[in-house]
Amino acid sequence: MLGLGAAGLAAAPYLQRGTESALSAVSGKDPTGVTGLLPNGGGFRYYSVAASVPHRGASDYALTVGGLVEHPTRHSLGDLRAMPQRRIVRDVQCVTGWRVPNTPFEGVRLSHLLDLAGVRPEATAVRFTCFDGLYSESLTLEQARRDDVLVALRMQDKPVSHQHGGPVRLYVAPMYFYKSAKWLSGISLTREVVPGYWEKRGYDVDAWVGRSNGRDDAPTAA
Repeated sequence: MLGLGAAGLAAAPYLQRGTESALSAVSGKDPTGVTGLLPNGGGFRYYSVAASVPHRGASDYALTVGGLVEHPTRHSLGDLRAMPQRRIVRDVQCVTGWRVPNTPFEGVRLSHLLDLAGVRPEATAVRFTCFDGLYSESLTLEQARRDDVLVALRMQDKPVSHQHGGPVRLYVAPMYFYKSAKWLSGISLTREVVPGYWEKRGYDVDAWVGRSNGRDDAPTAA
Protein backbone atom coordinates (compact mmCIF):
# COMPACT_ATOMS: atom_id res chain seq x y z
CA MET A 1 0.00 0.00 0.00
CA LEU A 2 2.89 2.33 0.75
CA GLY A 3 4.31 1.56 -2.68
CA LEU A 4 1.00 2.29 -4.38
CA GLY A 5 0.68 5.54 -2.44
CA ALA A 6 4.16 6.63 -3.49
CA ALA A 7 3.43 5.74 -7.11
CA GLY A 8 0.22 7.74 -6.94
CA LEU A 9 2.04 10.80 -5.63
CA ALA A 10 4.68 10.52 -8.35
CA ALA A 11 2.10 10.15 -11.11
CA ALA A 12 -0.32 12.81 -9.85
CA PRO A 13 1.29 15.84 -11.53
CA TYR A 14 1.37 14.10 -14.91
CA LEU A 15 -2.21 12.88 -14.59
CA GLN A 16 -3.36 16.36 -13.56
CA ARG A 17 -1.65 17.99 -16.52
CA GLY A 18 -3.14 15.40 -18.87
CA THR A 19 -6.61 15.93 -17.43
CA GLU A 20 -6.26 19.70 -17.59
CA SER A 21 -5.08 19.53 -21.21
CA ALA A 22 -8.05 17.36 -22.22
CA LEU A 23 -10.54 19.54 -20.38
CA SER A 24 -8.97 22.65 -21.86
CA ALA A 25 -9.50 21.38 -25.39
CA VAL A 26 -13.12 20.49 -24.62
CA SER A 27 -13.96 23.72 -22.78
CA GLY A 28 -12.56 25.81 -25.60
CA LYS A 29 -15.20 24.30 -27.91
CA ASP A 30 -18.05 24.14 -25.41
CA PRO A 31 -20.87 26.58 -26.30
CA THR A 32 -22.89 25.62 -23.20
CA GLY A 33 -20.33 26.65 -20.59
CA VAL A 34 -20.94 23.39 -18.70
CA THR A 35 -17.22 22.57 -18.60
CA GLY A 36 -16.71 25.79 -16.64
CA LEU A 37 -18.50 24.05 -13.76
CA LEU A 38 -15.87 21.31 -13.60
CA PRO A 39 -13.14 21.70 -10.97
CA ASN A 40 -10.16 23.28 -12.73
CA GLY A 41 -11.66 22.50 -16.14
CA GLY A 42 -8.44 22.95 -18.06
CA GLY A 43 -7.30 25.57 -15.56
CA PHE A 44 -8.63 28.44 -17.63
CA ARG A 45 -12.19 29.50 -18.35
CA TYR A 46 -12.92 30.90 -21.80
CA TYR A 47 -14.69 34.24 -22.15
CA SER A 48 -15.53 36.41 -25.12
CA VAL A 49 -17.91 39.36 -25.31
CA ALA A 50 -18.30 38.86 -29.08
CA ALA A 51 -20.36 36.14 -30.74
CA SER A 52 -17.40 35.28 -32.98
CA VAL A 53 -13.83 36.50 -33.43
CA PRO A 54 -11.92 36.35 -36.73
CA HIS A 55 -8.71 34.35 -36.86
CA ARG A 56 -5.57 36.32 -37.69
CA GLY A 57 -2.03 35.20 -38.33
CA ALA A 58 1.30 36.29 -39.75
CA SER A 59 -0.20 37.31 -43.09
CA ASP A 60 -2.92 39.64 -41.80
CA TYR A 61 -2.14 40.62 -38.21
CA ALA A 62 -1.05 44.15 -37.31
CA LEU A 63 -0.68 46.07 -34.05
CA THR A 64 -0.97 49.85 -34.26
CA VAL A 65 0.41 52.31 -31.70
CA GLY A 66 -1.08 55.80 -31.96
CA GLY A 67 -2.84 58.61 -30.17
CA LEU A 68 -0.59 61.01 -28.28
CA VAL A 69 2.71 59.75 -29.71
CA GLU A 70 5.44 61.34 -31.81
CA HIS A 71 5.72 58.45 -34.27
CA PRO A 72 2.58 56.40 -34.88
CA THR A 73 3.69 52.85 -35.63
CA ARG A 74 2.34 49.66 -37.12
CA HIS A 75 3.91 46.31 -36.22
CA SER A 76 3.41 43.02 -38.01
CA LEU A 77 3.60 39.73 -36.18
CA GLY A 78 7.09 39.28 -37.62
CA ASP A 79 8.14 42.70 -36.31
CA LEU A 80 7.00 41.80 -32.79
CA ARG A 81 8.76 38.44 -32.88
CA ALA A 82 12.02 40.13 -33.88
CA MET A 83 11.98 42.46 -30.85
CA PRO A 84 13.62 41.64 -27.47
CA GLN A 85 11.43 39.17 -25.58
CA ARG A 86 10.78 38.85 -21.84
CA ARG A 87 9.47 35.70 -20.13
CA ILE A 88 7.40 35.90 -16.93
CA VAL A 89 6.04 33.01 -14.85
CA ARG A 90 3.25 34.07 -12.49
CA ASP A 91 -0.13 32.88 -11.28
CA VAL A 92 -3.10 33.98 -13.36
CA GLN A 93 -6.03 35.14 -11.23
CA CYS A 94 -9.53 35.74 -12.57
CA VAL A 95 -11.81 38.11 -10.72
CA THR A 96 -14.47 35.36 -10.75
CA GLY A 97 -12.26 33.30 -8.45
CA TRP A 98 -10.30 30.72 -10.42
CA ARG A 99 -6.49 30.75 -10.47
CA VAL A 100 -3.96 29.02 -12.70
CA PRO A 101 -0.57 28.80 -10.96
CA ASN A 102 2.87 29.26 -12.51
CA THR A 103 1.74 30.24 -16.01
CA PRO A 104 4.54 31.33 -18.39
CA PHE A 105 4.00 34.31 -20.68
CA GLU A 106 6.56 35.66 -23.12
CA GLY A 107 6.52 38.75 -25.29
CA VAL A 108 7.61 42.33 -25.82
CA ARG A 109 7.59 44.75 -22.92
CA LEU A 110 4.80 47.25 -23.49
CA SER A 111 7.21 49.98 -22.39
CA HIS A 112 9.47 49.08 -25.34
CA LEU A 113 6.66 49.71 -27.83
CA LEU A 114 5.78 52.98 -26.11
CA ASP A 115 9.40 54.12 -26.35
CA LEU A 116 9.53 53.28 -30.05
CA ALA A 117 6.45 55.43 -30.66
CA GLY A 118 7.61 58.32 -28.46
CA VAL A 119 5.03 59.22 -25.82
CA ARG A 120 4.04 62.87 -25.84
CA PRO A 121 4.18 64.81 -22.51
CA GLU A 122 0.42 65.29 -22.26
CA ALA A 123 -0.28 61.52 -22.33
CA THR A 124 -1.09 59.95 -18.95
CA ALA A 125 -2.85 56.72 -19.91
CA VAL A 126 -2.97 53.91 -22.47
CA ARG A 127 -6.08 52.46 -24.14
CA PHE A 128 -6.14 49.01 -25.75
CA THR A 129 -8.53 47.83 -28.45
CA CYS A 130 -9.06 44.36 -29.87
CA PHE A 131 -9.92 42.84 -33.23
CA ASP A 132 -13.03 41.18 -31.82
CA GLY A 133 -14.51 44.64 -32.42
CA LEU A 134 -15.90 45.07 -28.89
CA TYR A 135 -13.37 44.63 -26.11
CA SER A 136 -11.19 47.41 -24.74
CA GLU A 137 -8.97 47.98 -21.72
CA SER A 138 -6.89 50.73 -20.16
CA LEU A 139 -3.91 51.39 -17.89
CA THR A 140 -2.30 54.49 -16.53
CA LEU A 141 1.02 55.30 -18.19
CA GLU A 142 2.83 54.41 -14.97
CA GLN A 143 1.14 51.01 -14.87
CA ALA A 144 1.84 50.41 -18.56
CA ARG A 145 5.56 51.00 -18.06
CA ARG A 146 5.90 48.25 -15.45
CA ASP A 147 8.41 45.55 -16.27
CA ASP A 148 5.73 42.85 -15.92
CA VAL A 149 3.30 44.21 -18.51
CA LEU A 150 3.78 42.47 -21.85
CA VAL A 151 2.44 42.38 -25.36
CA ALA A 152 2.45 38.60 -25.23
CA LEU A 153 3.20 36.29 -28.15
CA ARG A 154 3.63 33.07 -26.19
CA MET A 155 1.68 31.50 -23.33
CA GLN A 156 2.49 28.24 -21.56
CA ASP A 157 5.61 28.06 -23.76
CA LYS A 158 3.57 27.92 -26.98
CA PRO A 159 2.34 30.61 -29.37
CA VAL A 160 -0.78 32.23 -27.94
CA SER A 161 -3.68 30.26 -29.40
CA HIS A 162 -6.75 31.90 -30.89
CA GLN A 163 -8.97 30.88 -27.95
CA HIS A 164 -6.45 32.45 -25.56
CA GLY A 165 -6.47 35.72 -27.52
CA GLY A 166 -3.78 35.07 -30.12
CA PRO A 167 -1.79 35.70 -32.03
CA VAL A 168 -1.08 38.66 -29.69
CA ARG A 169 -2.64 39.55 -26.36
CA LEU A 170 -1.92 41.89 -23.48
CA TYR A 171 -0.58 40.42 -20.23
CA VAL A 172 -0.75 42.52 -17.06
CA ALA A 173 0.81 40.24 -14.43
CA PRO A 174 -0.19 42.07 -11.21
CA MET A 175 -3.85 42.63 -12.14
CA TYR A 176 -6.96 40.50 -12.51
CA PHE A 177 -7.02 38.71 -15.83
CA TYR A 178 -9.72 40.87 -17.42
CA LYS A 179 -7.03 43.56 -17.78
CA SER A 180 -5.02 41.21 -20.04
CA ALA A 181 -7.01 41.95 -23.19
CA LYS A 182 -7.22 39.19 -25.79
CA TRP A 183 -6.90 39.65 -29.57
CA LEU A 184 -4.94 42.88 -29.12
CA SER A 185 -4.86 45.12 -32.20
CA GLY A 186 -4.54 48.74 -31.04
CA ILE A 187 -2.62 50.75 -28.45
CA SER A 188 -3.50 54.41 -28.06
CA LEU A 189 -1.97 57.01 -25.74
CA THR A 190 -4.62 59.23 -24.15
CA ARG A 191 -4.88 62.26 -21.84
CA GLU A 192 -6.77 60.28 -19.20
CA VAL A 193 -7.87 56.76 -18.47
CA VAL A 194 -10.73 55.59 -20.66
CA PRO A 195 -12.65 52.85 -18.81
CA GLY A 196 -12.62 49.51 -20.62
CA TYR A 197 -15.41 47.09 -21.45
CA TRP A 198 -15.82 45.63 -17.95
CA GLU A 199 -15.02 48.86 -16.12
CA LYS A 200 -18.05 50.42 -17.79
CA ARG A 201 -20.01 47.57 -16.24
CA GLY A 202 -18.81 48.05 -12.68
CA TYR A 203 -15.38 46.43 -12.47
CA ASP A 204 -12.50 48.39 -10.93
CA VAL A 205 -10.22 50.32 -13.29
CA ASP A 206 -7.23 49.66 -11.03
CA ALA A 207 -7.53 45.90 -10.82
CA TRP A 208 -4.66 44.87 -8.53
CA VAL A 209 -5.04 41.23 -7.51
CA GLY A 210 -6.13 41.06 -3.87
CA ARG A 211 -6.67 44.80 -3.58
CA SER A 212 -9.66 45.51 -5.82
CA ASN A 213 -13.16 44.40 -6.78
CA GLY A 214 -13.86 43.47 -3.14
CA ARG A 215 -11.57 40.42 -3.31
CA ASP A 216 -8.69 39.37 -1.07
CA ASP A 217 -6.88 36.89 -3.33
CA ALA A 218 -3.16 36.42 -2.81
CA PRO A 219 -1.32 38.92 -5.04
CA THR A 220 0.27 37.61 -8.24
CA ALA A 221 3.01 40.27 -8.19
CA ALA A 222 4.38 42.95 -5.91
